[in-house]
This record gives sequence, C-alpha cells and structure tokens, in this order.
Amino acid sequence: MRQVRIGGTQVSCIGVGAMSFGEFYGPTTEENSYAILDAALAAGVTHIDTSNVYGMGRSETAIGTWLKDHPGARDSLHIATKGGINRDGDTGAVPFDNSPEHLEASLDASLRRMGIECVDLFYVHRREEAREIEDVAETMGRLVAKGKCKAIGFSEIAPSSLRRAHAVHPVAAVQSEYSLGTRFVELGLVQACQELDVALVAFSPVMRSMLTDTPLEPEVIPSLPFLKSNPRFTGPNYAANRAATDRFRALAAEMGVPAAALAIAWLLHKADHILPIPGTRSVAHFGELVMGAQLPLTTDDMVRIEQVLPVGWAHGARYSYQQSLGPESFC
Repeated sequence: MRQVRIGGTQVSCIGVGAMSFGEFYGPTTEENSYAILDAALAAGVTHIDTSNVYGMGRSETAIGTWLKDHPGARDSLHIATKGGINRDGDTGAVPFDNSPEHLEASLDASLRRMGIECVDLFYVHRREEAREIEDVAETMGRLVAKGKCKAIGFSEIAPSSLRRAHAVHPVAAVQSEYSLGTRFVELGLVQACQELDVALVAFSPVMRSMLTDTPLEPEVIPSLPFLKSNPRFTGPNYAANRAATDRFRALAAEMGVPAAALAIAWLLHKADHILPIPGTRSVAHFGELVMGAQLPLTTDDMVRIEQVLPVGWAHGARYSYQQSLGPESFC
C-alpha cells in the first residue's frame, strides 16, 4: 500500500477513523470495533485516528482493549488522538480549552484508556479562540519533549493558523473534512500543507455515507444526533444530495467499483500528502474503502468523476450554526 509521511514516519495512505467506535453513526459493539481493527491489521492499514470525546472515551477504550489482546500490534501502528474539547454534561455546551493543564490531562487520560505510554500524533481538536496558537504550539511541543506524543497536529484550522503554529513547533498533520462534497480546503489548506510538508488528514471522505452505494436512509437520520440537525441531511437538501450522488453511484457501477472505493481513490489522486480516514462499523464496507487505496485512476477518470460531481454541487452547508462553532473559516 502507498505510504504517506506524517512527521518523520511513513504510514498507510488510508487510515481508520475510529469515531464510529463511539457510536457516532449508530449502535455498535466493542467486538465490532475489534473486527475493524483486525481487518485493518490484515490489510496493512497502519494509521488509527481517535479522540477523547468519541463516545466520551469509548473509542479509545476499545482500541486499548484490542491492543492488549494483540501483543506486538502497537509496534506496527501509528496512533493519533485529540484533546481540547471540554464537554459539559450538565449544560450540553462544548467549550474549547487549549490550556497546558487541560491538554496534558486529556492526553494522560487517553494514554490510560489505550494502555500505552505515548501516542504517535496528538491533535488540538478545536482551537480556543482566546488563546494564541503560538502558545498552544509551545504547549504541544512540551508534550513531545515529555515523551507523551511523538508529533503534534491541529484539526480544522486555517492555513494562516497553520503557518503561525508551524513557525513555533513543527506540525505533522492538519485534519480537515475533505471529499467530493466538501472542497473548501482546496482554497489554501491543501497548498499550505504541501508547502510545509504537513500531512492533510481528510475526515468524512465519503461524505458521511452519501458517497457510498448505501447512503444512510432518511428514516435513520433522526436517530443520529449530529446528522439530524446537519443541513446536508435534513429537509429538501437530503433528497437533492441523494439524487446528485446517484449519478456518482452510476459512474462507479459503470467503472466496476464500489462508490466508496471511487471516492477514496479520487481523494488520494488529488495530492500525495492527503490521507483519508474513513470510519465504518462494517468489515465489508472497510474492504471497499481499502480497495480505493489501491485503485488506479487516469486523468480521464478524474475528469469524468468531476463532471458528475463538479465543485459546488452539494446542497446545504456542511455544518449547522452550532456545529460550525470551533472550526476556522478561511474562505
């Protein structure tokens, strides 16, 4: 499998997004999460991405239990987690805390849940607006110096913020939503990451199921807290997006590949420093995603894909107002 560099480490060009281990997209079991990790190990997928807030620690706990049951697996894996979101269970508010105390405490708790001494990559999940990013980069650098993480990253920041942070401490990766349906990162972030030798880790690369052969059905959406208020999955926008992506599914069928594989392949052919981290609760679907990492596309193929889903085709904003609090807008 092709490799992508994160900091000084080569990892597989596709990773496991472990948000699904925390039931973000529906019920699951730890055993099901273990099956995904087993499939990843067998396929040579070495990058695992999680967060302390995925299932309020449940995702990390599942990874930790699996690691305990697979002695030696840790040595072949590149594990990333995140901190900086401080959920308040009483009010439902989601403040962001990038203080040294909070970030280190979050990382310490993540390490305990996963049963490891160090993560390969530690992200600031959301920026605290009132705190200068240079100060946060210094904080993260101290965690590297302490041996608690090997490299640092930021999630959903602007190119200008990346440059400021990178000037203080090398940033190994920036995580952002990127797919055929979400392409704002092409207006500066893709380029800044490439210039600075920073990996661009793309979450939701199959647009939360919309770019697969089996999009989430409308009757399921109300049961999913995030999607039931997401503009792209509610009201007339859902039907419009479903109709638009029917054309993509038809193209994938004509090419003889699963739609999810084609979506992953398109993303990987955009630039060599892009690393998609799709999440799934299905081993069969995971196989389709891995297929995309091995699918060759010609220039003509890329043109055909973008004729079916040209820039700006999606209906609705990618986030609701509440969901958009925290990610940095830059275009």
